Amino acid sequence: MKSIRGYTITRGPLANAAGASRDFMRRAHRHLAHNLFSTHVKQCSMTAESFDPVAHNREAWDRQVDSDDEWTRPVDAETVARARGGDWSVVLIGYEAMPREWLPTELNGTRILGLASGGGQQGPVLAAAGAEVTVFDNSPKQLLRDEEVAARDGLQIRTVLGDMRDLSMFADGSFDVVFNPVSNVFCPELAPVWRESFRVLRPGGLLLTGFMNPDVFIFDEAALDRGELVVRHPLPFRSEDLPESDRLEVYGDGPLVYSHSLSEQIGGQLAAGFHLTHLHEGPHHADATAKYLPAYFATRALKP
Repeated sequence: MKSIRGYTITRGPLANAAGASRDFMRRAHRHLAHNLFSTHVKQCSMTAESFDPVAHNREAWDRQVDSDDEWTRPVDAETVARARGGDWSVVLIGYEAMPREWLPTELNGTRILGLASGGGQQGPVLAAAGAEVTVFDNSPKQLLRDEEVAARDGLQIRTVLGDMRDLSMFADGSFDVVFNPVSNVFCPELAPVWRESFRVLRPGGLLLTGFMNPDVFIFDEAALDRGELVVRHPLPFRSEDLPESDRLEVYGDGPLVYSHSLSEQIGGQLAAGFHLTHLHEGPHHADATAKYLPAYFATRALKP
């Protein structure tokens, strides 16, 4: 098991090894990485001009679903039932519930785009609370989770497959809210994300997004697993730029990650035309940085 900044990455047959220590998982995965995945990585070099990080991460997140990663486990029927009764919460960062006042008071009929938020977690809760929900994600299997919950609990949820930088399938002003929990860490560039989010929102619409503090990416991942903070990487950080042996040991065939500066995150939203109304920060939910600095930021922005 590996905590890739905002997400716990589980790999292959080890995914269901309940209670296994991080150290055990790292040692076991080193063996898996070199014996099961080296050929694949060599055939699809991270530095090749033809390499497609979106396609890589699509396959990687489908594997995460197969491995029962915690962020691919859909909500249960009881959670949906409570949401129908008005008792609900959703997260933008880690395990921390987003302030309810960030969303409109009345969700009935509110058109929400769950941007890169597949997995059957936030979308079904918002739909059960009364919103008209569209879940957009890069992973077919993550979208299948939302479809499964919708079928099980009688929810109306639309699912759309795609790259979060391209929302061209949606008309201008299609949504009242874009809800984007921590996920742009897996996206190579952010400016198109903010421009497209701005376009598909109606005037007065809201962008709610969670993202990683880029500073956490300076630390050596193996040392973090031991509870140590060892400065290793310059910023910006891109996991695809690591030496192949390091990348396989730490990330295996998991998703590629990108640090993104605050200029790209907050400055990018402002440049797209948004007005920032709220900013919240929180510690990482799983690693050693939690004692020293916020690992997550959440923002609420308004399209004027």
